[in-house]
Amino acid sequence: MAATDEFLGLELIKALPLSFHTAKELHNLAELLPSVPKWQYHIISTTHPTKQPLHFYWHDPLDCIELLFSNLLFANEIDLTPQHVYETAEHAVQIYSEWMTGDAAWSMQSQLPDGTTLLGIILSSNKTNITNMTGGRVAHPLLISLANIKMVTQNKASSNAFLLTALLPIAEFLHPMKRMQSVLEACLVHQCLDIVLEPLKQAAYIRWMISDPLGNLRYCFTPLASYIVDTPKACMFTCVLRKDLTHNYGYLSSIVCDPLNVEVYFDTCTTFCLSGVAQPFCCDWPLAEPHLFFTPEPLHHWHHEFYDHNLKWCLAAVGSQELDFCFSILQPLMTFRHFKDGVSKLKQVTRRVQHDMQCYIVALITDAAPHGVVIAVRTLMDFHYLSQATTINETHCQKILDSLKEFHKHKQDIIACSARQGAQSKQVLNNWYIPKLELMQKHAHITLIKDPADSSNNINYDTQICWFLDRREKCQNFQITTSIIAQSQPQSQASASRMIDVDSEHYDLNEDLDVDEVHLQAVWDNLCGLNCVVTNFFRKAEQASSNIKLARPLHTFVVSATAIHLNFDPSIQHIPVNVVFEKFSLPDLRERLPTIFNKRVLQLRNSTCWGDNAEHRPMHLFHLMTLWSGSNQRVSSKRNLEPASGLKGHAVVEVHLIMQPLPS
Repeated sequence: MAATDEFLGLELIKALPLSFHTAKELHNLAELLPSVPKWQYHIISTTHPTKQPLHFYWHDPLDCIELLFSNLLFANEIDLTPQHVYETAEHAVQIYSEWMTGDAAWSMQSQLPDGTTLLGIILSSNKTNITNMTGGRVAHPLLISLANIKMVTQNKASSNAFLLTALLPIAEFLHPMKRMQSVLEACLVHQCLDIVLEPLKQAAYIRWMISDPLGNLRYCFTPLASYIVDTPKACMFTCVLRKDLTHNYGYLSSIVCDPLNVEVYFDTCTTFCLSGVAQPFCCDWPLAEPHLFFTPEPLHHWHHEFYDHNLKWCLAAVGSQELDFCFSILQPLMTFRHFKDGVSKLKQVTRRVQHDMQCYIVALITDAAPHGVVIAVRTLMDFHYLSQATTINETHCQKILDSLKEFHKHKQDIIACSARQGAQSKQVLNNWYIPKLELMQKHAHITLIKDPADSSNNINYDTQICWFLDRREKCQNFQITTSIIAQSQPQSQASASRMIDVDSEHYDLNEDLDVDEVHLQAVWDNLCGLNCVVTNFFRKAEQASSNIKLARPLHTFVVSATAIHLNFDPSIQHIPVNVVFEKFSLPDLRERLPTIFNKRVLQLRNSTCWGDNAEHRPMHLFHLMTLWSGSNQRVSSKRNLEPASGLKGHAVVEVHLIMQPLPS
């Protein structure tokens, strides 16, 4: 707020016709905007004492679903009818893309009364660190969305397809047994989920009337379509994943969790391979099947699985020193991280780093690890990448299953070479108790939790996150409404409508609007950045070359059929030429550079040429650049640029750097 006040205090800003002059006035105006789903607050009582009282904040999930379902921007982005899509008219090969094209949605709809609408609920939860370095504060958000929203829209953070519906409390139980503390924490999560999701369960039983984006009232059922969660919480559902053990719920519930019966409780859970949670929140949710709604997500179940297990097998099978050496001598690529010190001692490994390691690992262990280990790792990599396809047909599904089947066929080779080891003891393991592997049979946490927390004063995080999100959502709705009005009005009035004063008494946000799909699409493209202008670097280079006032050499120019745009500042400045030869292993450049340099000097009509001390001259090197190939009339008219047959007459190369020799 202090930074906002400082900005509003500038003389240039004071001259603008704003309806507010301080940050406090701006916040007060935001509070006057139409309300969004209200937060509810509750203190959770537990059977065992905790270090601090447990405060639980949540939205009514039906209000969140109604807000998403009636959003005008989703008018053309929501599927309401389950469908089977086939490649040919003979219905031989079925295609799966959106949730509504899957068999699960088709089966759910067939169990509902005629004339009702199926709204699949997506839940996502994961503990998120909201303070860095100090404090160690953690939040546990629960996000909600609709499976009916198309993937392209849902995956964009700017579309706001995920809403924060609850902030689950994080408890520190005072129970003397550490193992019991984890069970109590798991039970607390299910207790809170049971509270917040009760309205959705009721709607799944008796249906709920909601208005769609076009204003039509629909009777909707709300079954659980997907629960995106990391592995520890997914393991809470071990009891319900085994349908033959559901009769043990009552027996487990009858065991009292006190110090005298704790061992009996855990022994019983171990006997039936249960996690310790007797009553998961989905037990009374109609059409909620754990084997359907537990959908693996790439971050925890694929990328983390690779780093936690696959990479460790490779390090043990090949040797950490050997594999680190193989990574260190790889040719640096502009779009991938270069592991100059290897991978065995990496810390703070992100998803992007894990992704880059996966691109190299199979090639590096080939001929270095036992043949069966190579096959096992490669088939898991195939499984990961095949599963990420946006459109999958039945043939594709069979390839995914075959990859997993091939891994199980060769996984014993990993144990045979002692590559499966414990994380701490390095003891060889003879089992495959890997939850991420068994589950093979989601940015929103940053925008909804971390950014609001960074804007707080480090006191009462949960409360301030709620305030921040409320204000932001009101302002987003206000922007959408005013944008639709501007698009709906004639062009002559559009510019005036953009200058609407928030305090104007003649402006009504609730005014009924007749908005057609063309206007909605225009607003959607404008808000989501689909109308952003793509820079034509060919035209930019042509304009730059014709402008004699611009400094030379140009940073945007055309070479053959490729436009190259360099950063204004070089990546490495004033590096001697002889150092370039050694640093980038370019021995042949030593012979060719004098010829190239002297030719360029003659073109510039400069008497200076490549001399005896030329190898000590400085150069600028550019690492960061944009390469752009496009249909340019001037370039495409040269026939020799078109391949005669495939890539005949062309070389596939990668530009690593561009150098600029400097005068002595």
